[in-house]
Amino acid sequence: MTDSDRFVAPALYHAKESDPPRANVQSGARDGVLKLLPADSVTEHVSTIGGRKIAYTATAGTLDLFGPDGAQTGAIFYTAYVARDGGPNRPLTFAFNGGPGAASAFLHLGLVGPKVLDFGPDGRDGANAKLVDNPQSWLDFTDLVLIDPIGTGWSRTAKADDASNYYNVSADAQSIAKAIALYVAHNNRSNSPKYLLGESYGGFRAAKVASALQQSQGIIVARVVMLSPFLEGQLTFNADQFPLGAALELPSLAAAELDRHKAFDEEKQKVAETFALGDYLTTLAGPPPTGAEAAAFYGRIARLTGIPEDIVTRNRGFLGSSFVKHSDGGSGEVMSSYDASFAAPDPYPESDRPGDDPWNGFTCAYGGAFTDYARNELGFKTEMTYSMLATDINWRWEWGGGSPFQASATDDVRQLLAANPAFRLLIAHGYSDLVTPYSVSRYVVDHLPPSLAGGRVGLKLYRGGHMFYTKADQRAAFTADAKAFYATRPAAS
Repeated sequence: MTDSDRFVAPALYHAKESDPPRANVQSGARDGVLKLLPADSVTEHVSTIGGRKIAYTATAGTLDLFGPDGAQTGAIFYTAYVARDGGPNRPLTFAFNGGPGAASAFLHLGLVGPKVLDFGPDGRDGANAKLVDNPQSWLDFTDLVLIDPIGTGWSRTAKADDASNYYNVSADAQSIAKAIALYVAHNNRSNSPKYLLGESYGGFRAAKVASALQQSQGIIVARVVMLSPFLEGQLTFNADQFPLGAALELPSLAAAELDRHKAFDEEKQKVAETFALGDYLTTLAGPPPTGAEAAAFYGRIARLTGIPEDIVTRNRGFLGSSFVKHSDGGSGEVMSSYDASFAAPDPYPESDRPGDDPWNGFTCAYGGAFTDYARNELGFKTEMTYSMLATDINWRWEWGGGSPFQASATDDVRQLLAANPAFRLLIAHGYSDLVTPYSVSRYVVDHLPPSLAGGRVGLKLYRGGHMFYTKADQRAAFTADAKAFYATRPAAS
């Protein structure tokens, strides 16, 4: 039995009419670092969203976790936005990022919240990024609750050593499911259709949380939106070794090469997709080609990806991470795994050392921006450090007896589709994402039983990478597709 099988997430505090005011519980009974967390802050706002003025209530606060002995074990930070005229049956979306180890500020200030972080005219100026009104906030069509899992944002355990109990697939999903159930109960939202939105590992997490909500909380999730999701470890992490992994990665490299040269075209992209699962896959699966056949094969890959032919030949067509230093050969730039069309000057041109991913050079600004926003606009003032991306959580994560290479959310998706005929799933990807290539999700969707997936699972693609929503036009396009996805309302559950 694995540690994740043995772990039972602590019960979450559920207020009753006879309980003391929650602010007193927060200020008087918290231990350790949790003493730095203030009482919940509730503020009122009005924004123009979706072409109309929407009055809404924002709550920045925490959901308390207690152990069997009644001692507080932790607190989960959340931010909720509720339209004042929406009514109790309005859709309610719970959103979280991935990592594991990432806080929700990426989705919060990048896509769904009433404010969005503007990175300037070139879309990459983190030093001078500014918060502006988000006219495409999802508050237009759903109330929002953004959740930071334990160890991220301002979510902490009372004792630092206890945090690792949450760093596994099962306990993570169960604790978030309990937090969702607590929010629903506290705010009388049992009649609202429940939606989940998860990005990257958050897509994997969304499938696990939906299952946990159904099995342990009696809450049926109506729909799930997965953004750049990690779904299948075997298909995602083996592009350097196995033909199918390489074939599912190749279209993203081709899309990035087209984008770098401002030549992206969906028909050209379809040609690359056909080649990837045709001649490319079958050739990699067989003995290496030789002579003129090898020159033609490796030359075609080089033209598709921008990686020099000698590098392609040396790697026998398996490209893996070679694109980072060798795409657009001779440019003196490195490419991002998060968006292979995104280039930055190479900090180590004299070696094969890639350095930090250039995408991090500006996206880390989300953390500082959210801290300032929470303090000065939402009224949540704390001296605790906001943990935007806790990389140590990634290294300590337990995958349920295996490794990320064996991790899978496909069975969860199948079970959710089978258990609830009204359940719908929308998957969104950027074409040039090499962290979670879109072809992996397409492969998963294409191999779902038609009796389950027919008309109920959609895949949408956008220009850009892992966080394609940093591009204003792609954010608007995705939001429009999400609004249409929400438009046909499921029954309340």
